[in-house]
Amino acid sequence: MIKMKKIFISFLVGVNAMVALHAKDIKGTVKDTEGKPVVGVVVSDGLNIVTTDAKGHFEMDADQDSRFVFVSTPAGYISSTLEGKTLFYKEIRNKTKSYDFVLQKNSKDDTNHNVIVIADPQISERSELADLAKQSDDITEFVAQMDGDYTFGICLGDIVGWDHSIYPEYNEIMGKAGIDYRYVIGNHDMTNWGRSYETSMKNYGDMYGPAWYSFNVGDVHYVVMNDNFYVGRDYFYIGYLDERQLSWLEKDLSYVKKGSRVVVCMHIQTTNDISDRDAFQYGIIGDNLCNKPALYSMLEPYKATILSGHSHTADYEQISENIFEMNIAGFCGAWWCGEVCIDGAPAGYKVLDMNGSDIQWIYKGCGHPLDYQVKTYADTPDYPGEMIANVWDFDPAWKVEYFEDGVKVCDMQRFKAQDILAKELYKDPSSLKRSWVYAAPTENMFRAPISAEAKKLEVRVTDRFGRVYTKVVER
Repeated sequence: MIKMKKIFISFLVGVNAMVALHAKDIKGTVKDTEGKPVVGVVVSDGLNIVTTDAKGHFEMDADQDSRFVFVSTPAGYISSTLEGKTLFYKEIRNKTKSYDFVLQKNSKDDTNHNVIVIADPQISERSELADLAKQSDDITEFVAQMDGDYTFGICLGDIVGWDHSIYPEYNEIMGKAGIDYRYVIGNHDMTNWGRSYETSMKNYGDMYGPAWYSFNVGDVHYVVMNDNFYVGRDYFYIGYLDERQLSWLEKDLSYVKKGSRVVVCMHIQTTNDISDRDAFQYGIIGDNLCNKPALYSMLEPYKATILSGHSHTADYEQISENIFEMNIAGFCGAWWCGEVCIDGAPAGYKVLDMNGSDIQWIYKGCGHPLDYQVKTYADTPDYPGEMIANVWDFDPAWKVEYFEDGVKVCDMQRFKAQDILAKELYKDPSSLKRSWVYAAPTENMFRAPISAEAKKLEVRVTDRFGRVYTKVVER
């Protein structure tokens, strides 16, 4: 019996040693800039989650595979995303005794706030930085005209196009707008030619920190996810959320009241249309989230908005009564080959207006006034005798009407086709610096027949918030 007891004790020692190999006890504090503790702050290593106590203290067994510990910035506070003492994350290091975070109180009431959402800047060479600066200037001018509510930005990934050494120059240019940006990793931000998915976040992490995290502004809980799953071969990837992220997200959302507004930010869109929600399509696994049902199930108890990029086109999908997704057109247009995206949408950004948990939005084309929400083509060689409209930010709550000489003729018919301008700009691949750019069909095209005797042709578009935009052609 004595011998057996010794064996059992040895076994327990061995088990404890194994546990020690897979966990690291870390601790720290979260305080404001005055040194006062911030209570109830969610702190995570990307898998485990704890909250700060009355003294702002936290302690957790960090997983061995975790690179960062980070705070889910609470509402009413600001944490920086690139540098400074209020940085929201810290790298886990063996010799660090305490991970102490500092949060800055927001000088503005963030209950009402604005978000500038950009997708796919995708700077592939330094010669494109001058064009990026022009786009950033548009944001700077727009923000300067806003009503003074707290405003920050989100970049939905593909910050650069493979050359990660451009990150600092990108950050400097975009920082001139005077707002802080939160970042999402895109497939072009992955560290490629490694042997596994787990190695693909290295370069992004060196610059921007964790590839998934959350933060709170006003009544809104924001979540950033990495759905670019590198398959360990060349630069290839699929849209997929691994179990580590899903497990983390379950824990993160457990701290969010059901029915709250949750905004999930990711690079690859979860869905292209209803067909890939009803049936799995193997051929497009790099163009949408393969295991989207798991994400939808977690989000269903909330008022959920999904923001995505990747396709460089504009789209809106109502996934359920509680969940909708907005796919944001490319900030770089057609990879800096032309002023419009491949679906004809102007290069630009989305502006979210958060009023408590209520949300409104509008798309801002760079270099265009805010009311530029539709373009028209009347009696063209492609469509003789027809009025054609491209309403790039369309969703089913919009109305698109056609008038002649002040009298409504019809609701215009929606159809799928190439935008006429995009088709012309990108018809000759040999003339473009990226030969694979092309005009993609979009479902946001509309048509109506033109009467031979009509003199004044008008397309009138009303968005879901009651704002009206018109285009008039005189003959």
